[in-house]
Formats: sequence, C-alpha cells, structure tokens
Amino acid sequence: INALEPTLNSFITLLPNQALAAARQAEKEIQAGRYLGPLHGIPFGLKDLYYVKGIRNTSGSKIFDHFIPDFDSTIALRLKEAGAILLGKLNLHPFAYGTTGENEEYGHMHNPWNPALITGGSSGGSGSAVASGQCTLTMGSDTGGSIRIPGALCGLVGFKPTYGRLSRYGLTALAWSQDHPGPMARTVEDCALVMNAVDGYDPNDPTSVNLPVPDYTKALTGDIGGLRMGVVKEYFEVPIESRVKESVWKAIEKLEELGAIVSEVSWPIYHYTMAIASTIQMAEATAYHSKLIRENGSKIYPPVRIRLEAGIFISATDYVQAQRARTLFYHQSLDLFKKVDLLAGPTLPVTAFPIGATEVKVGDKNVNVVSLLTQYTRPFNLNGFPAITVPCGFSDDSLPFGLQLAGRPFEDGTVLRAAHAYEQATEWHLRRPPI
Repeated sequence: INALEPTLNSFITLLPNQALAAARQAEKEIQAGRYLGPLHGIPFGLKDLYYVKGIRNTSGSKIFDHFIPDFDSTIALRLKEAGAILLGKLNLHPFAYGTTGENEEYGHMHNPWNPALITGGSSGGSGSAVASGQCTLTMGSDTGGSIRIPGALCGLVGFKPTYGRLSRYGLTALAWSQDHPGPMARTVEDCALVMNAVDGYDPNDPTSVNLPVPDYTKALTGDIGGLRMGVVKEYFEVPIESRVKESVWKAIEKLEELGAIVSEVSWPIYHYTMAIASTIQMAEATAYHSKLIRENGSKIYPPVRIRLEAGIFISATDYVQAQRARTLFYHQSLDLFKKVDLLAGPTLPVTAFPIGATEVKVGDKNVNVVSLLTQYTRPFNLNGFPAITVPCGFSDDSLPFGLQLAGRPFEDGTVLRAAHAYEQATEWHLRRPPI
C-alpha cells in the first residue's frame, strides 16, 4: 500500500496501526486454537460508504470528511466477527454516483494495468486495491454496475448477489431499490468465502430476505454439464469493440466445451432497460440526497451535482410509469429464465480508457461513457438477479476483458459455480498488473 498509493489512490482512509494490532490479536487467537474460519486474519478493504464505528465515512465527498458513524454496518460487523482485518476505507466516485472512478476531491482512482486509465466506478478504489494486491478482498456496491464495471476493467471477479441477499444496513444509499453490496476478489472462491461470512437475514434492512445461508463454496464443483446457457441476441445490437466481442464468444465456446448447453435467446425489452433504470435511479438518488442538494449543492462534485439536480425534474408520473415498466421487465426476465439457467455475455463493451474522457469511440460511433459502461450491467440491478464478472481475455495492450454471467434470483450458487468452472479452465485470473 505504501509503495502503490501515490500512483493508484485506492484509499481515502488507511488504518495501519489498527490493522497491525488486529493482526497480532488474530495470530494469538489462531495459535490458541480459536480459529474463526477462512477469513480469520485476512486483510480487506471497504468502499467508503460502509459505516464502521469510530472511523470516518466520507461517501467520497469532503462534505462528509469529518462524519464518524457511531455504529457498524451489518456487513462490516459480520466481517469483523469472521476475524477479517480492516486495512482502510476505499476511494469511490462521489456518493457512488458515477461509472468511471473519478473523484477530484480525494483524487482520481488509477487502473493498475495502466495508471493513465480509469478503474471504472463507482467502486474504483476497491477494484484497484484488489488488482494490485493492496487488499486480498474488498466490498463494493453496485447500483448500475459499480462492482462489475471496475471488476472487468481491473481484471477481477466482482459479484453482485441477488437483491435482498446482503444487508444494506449502514451503507450510504444511492438508489434504494437498485443498490446491491457485494464482494470483489481475484478468484470466484474468494467471493464465495466472503458470501459465507456476510450473507444472512438482517431485521435492520427491510429488504433483507429471510432465507437459509448456504455454503457457497460447495457450489464450486467445476461441473457445469447440462447447464443451459443463453446468449442474448440484443447484446450484440449495441456498440461493442470487435476484440471484446471475439473474446467473449471464445469464453462462451469454452463454457460449451465444459458441458454447458449454449443457445441464442432474445430479450427485446433489454433495449429499454437503460431508460427505465435511469429514471428510477435519478428519482431515488435525488430523494435521498435532497437535503444535501439544498444545503450544500455548491460543494458537490459538479458532474454528480448535475445528475442529482436533474433528478428534481423526474415527475411522480415518470417514476411510477418507470416502476410499472420495471414490473413488466421483471416478469419478462423470469420468463426468459424458463428457457435457460444462466445468461452469458460481455460485462463491458470496451476496455479501460483515459481518465477524464466523456465519450468513447466504438466503431464509427461516439458513445457517452455512462451509457456505454452500464449497457450490460444495469439490467440486473433493475431486476435484482445475481450477476458476476470474471476475466476472459486481454487486449493487445494488456487490458482485461470481462465475461458476465447472470442467473435466476436466489440461485447465486449456480452463478458462482459456472464462473468458477470457467475461471479454473482458463488462466486469465492468474495474470497480474505490471505495477
């Protein structure tokens, strides 16, 4: 961390003394036979919107530079109870409202594969920290792709569980009905181990689902024989770099070699998901931050302030109509999964691009970066289905591509099983950034 932070800027708050004390304590406990499990003594980081008692929580904005919570978020508490050691709070796009990992107040996040390029956001610090080895694992949050986007751009595994699986209690919200906490790590197995520790009903979160917690590692059998894998036709009707497309198709062929039954499926409503999800997100984000906009609007990072102020113009009618469309989308999603067990496709249509870019040229089109980076991820925030990204290749200039797999609600184990089988059959996850 000391060596890389001047370049990467992954952290907002570091806790070296606390972490070293916790490490000594973990060592004593383990040597005395009080081993708590696989995360005992393992260092991790939290995106700086997870409350930790006594440690400042900025949510990526200096407006909250001195805000210190007096309680732990449920996930922070569960990781602490599992014996994991908190190294610090990680940098993010202000208020988690962005896809690139840019933050002028605490400094932009830099991609370990090429520090001139974006990490992706909003969990950019989480991505750079894991990819570079600063943390073994991190917890991010995902409202339109904010775990999977930096996961793909930094060459990681990023898992967004089913909505309601993980507690959001003690997390700064962006859009209540689309926010998902989730783990980021170098392997699928590490994500499964984190899920074992943090999953479970939480009465403090009204959206938390009261279901038994499985042992997610038992799903990692390596066997995906007979799994029906759908490739969405509409995924390739939107802008995508040819090299990304080629790599993803090779990944799908590998899944077929491993025993999956691959077929093309059509999901026509997919093309409307951006409009539906954006309308809901803008309204909910503005509602959550309404007091902040009124009292500190001039202090908010300008690109984020513009989005928050734009939400003021979403009418109640717009919001209700978007929720009605969302219900239709949810039911069509369930219908689609009657034909397949998983959907496979790109996580992102491009590789990382320069920090500060607002548009990216894909083919002969200049595309807005927010639309571009969320075109494959956002649908699974809208329906709440589990989705994961795993590395599936590299560009000629050594930038990673991501394969996204998504499954039925509460079949998180199936998503992890398929991702793990692909990961272990390839070597992409073994590559490390030059930094």
